[in-house]
Amino acid sequence: RLNPINEDYPAALKAAEIAVYLAELKASALRDTLHADEILITSDTVVWHQKEALAKPGNREEALAMLQRLSGDVHEVITAVSFTTTTRQRTIHQVTQVAFKILTDDEILYYIDHFHPFDKAGGYGIQDWIGLIGIKEIKGSYFNVMGLPTHVVYKTLMDIAG
Repeated sequence: RLNPINEDYPAALKAAEIAVYLAELKASALRDTLHADEILITSDTVVWHQKEALAKPGNREEALAMLQRLSGDVHEVITAVSFTTTTRQRTIHQVTQVAFKILTDDEILYYIDHFHPFDKAGGYGIQDWIGLIGIKEIKGSYFNVMGLPTHVVYKTLMDIAG
């Protein structure tokens, strides 16, 4: 069993830099276990809103505050994916803009109490109820917001293998 990764990052990092740093940090924990024919894929997702990263909420109050901030506004979801072998590392990232409708406190609290989004950056999952009723527009990849831009992962793997 692996030890959890400390997801602290240098304060000077912004937006995509945070996601890239954390994806590569996760890879560093396993790099020494790789065999020559293996590719390790690690990723991290950051919710970027008003020049600030919104992490995973620690409790109900933090989740409420995050979703109130996102309500009626646009934010970015940035996922970095790192492809690591014994000899090299390639990291890519995708950015998706997400616009929430104005959410009522009742809607937010219903979501928090029924879906417990404490393991999700920004306090929500697009595939959950809040995504169905609250997101009015996305620009970019839906799967990126879920946490893994599969189309880009596939393309990058094909490039590496090719």
